[in-house]
Amino acid sequence: MNGQARFSRLTKELLRIALFAVGVALLVQAMSSGVALNFVMMALYAALLAQAWNILGGYGGQFSFGHALFFGTGAYVQAIAQMQWGLSPWLALPVAVLLSCAVGLFVGALSFRYGLKGSYFALVTLAFAEVFRILALSVPFTGAGVGLMLPLQEGFANMQFGSRRGYAMLILGLVVLALLITCWLKHSRFGAYLQAVRDNEDAARAIGVNPFKVKLGAIALSGGLMGAAGAFYVQVFQYIDPGIAYGAHTSVEALVGAIVGGMGTLWGPILGALALHVLADVTRNMFGQLPGINMVIYGTVLVLMVMFAPRGIGGLGRSVRELWAKGKASRDNEGVAK
Repeated sequence: MNGQARFSRLTKELLRIALFAVGVALLVQAMSSGVALNFVMMALYAALLAQAWNILGGYGGQFSFGHALFFGTGAYVQAIAQMQWGLSPWLALPVAVLLSCAVGLFVGALSFRYGLKGSYFALVTLAFAEVFRILALSVPFTGAGVGLMLPLQEGFANMQFGSRRGYAMLILGLVVLALLITCWLKHSRFGAYLQAVRDNEDAARAIGVNPFKVKLGAIALSGGLMGAAGAFYVQVFQYIDPGIAYGAHTSVEALVGAIVGGMGTLWGPILGALALHVLADVTRNMFGQLPGINMVIYGTVLVLMVMFAPRGIGGLGRSVRELWAKGKASRDNEGVAK
C-alpha cells in the first residue's frame, strides 16, 4: 500500500511537470511581444539557478555562497568549446555540464572529506568562486579581463535564435529537466539518504548511510545544473567575463530564489524565482538602473521571509497559520494572567 501511495504521488508530480511544460510552451508560442518573451525567458533562467541551488542547499542542507563557481565554469566551457575546440554548441552544452559536475566533485571532495558544513562550507564555496574569478582574470584562454565574445552566427545549429522565443523554449527544456531530477530526488533512495543526512548526519551514518558519498552526489547534480545555466547565459548574451561568470550576484540570485520560494520543495524555487523577477522588474521601472538596487531588494525580501515565512512562498499558508496560532496563544496567556 505504501508503495502504491508513493507511485501515485510520483505520477501526480510528473503530471504537474508535464502540464507546466505544455502550459509554458503554449504561452511562449502565443506571445508576440519581445518584452514579454524576454520576461518569461529570464524568469525561467532564474528558476533554473534556484532549482540547481535547491538540490544542494534545500534537499542536502549544505548552504553554498559560491554557486557562481559552477555557473562560471559552465559558461566558460560553453564559450571555449566553440571558439577554441571547434565544437558545436549542442555538443558543448553537455561538456559544460559534465565539467561543472567535475568541479562540484572536486570542491565537495575537499570540503566534505574534512567534515566542513554550515557556515564553514558556505565560506569555502565563496572562496573557491573568488579563486576561479582570479584565475579567469589571469589566464589567456579565458580572454583574461577582456572576456570572450561568441561570434554572431544565427541559426539553430549554432544555438543562436532569431528571437527570444527560441531561447525561452531552450531554457524551458532545461528547467523541466531540473524539475524531473528534483522529482526523482524526492522519490528515490538517494534522495531519502540525502534528506536523512540533512536532518541528522550522525543518525544517518548510524543506519549505514555514507554522508560523504551522498553529499558528493548532491553537489555534482547541483553543479551540473548550474553549469547548464551558465552555458545558456553565454548563448543568449554571447559574452562572458570573470566578473559575470564568478560574481556574487549569480550566487545570491540562486540562493535567494530557493529560500524565498521554499527550500527542499519541488515548486518552491519556481515560485521564488518568478516572485523575485516580478519584483526586480517593478523596482527597475520605479528606480531605473540604480546601482545595487536589486541586491538591496533581495536582501530585504530574504530577511522578511526568514523572519515571517521561513518555509517560503510555498509554505506561506502554514507559516501564517503558525504565526496566528502563536499570537492567539500569547493573547490567551495574557488573559489568564490578568
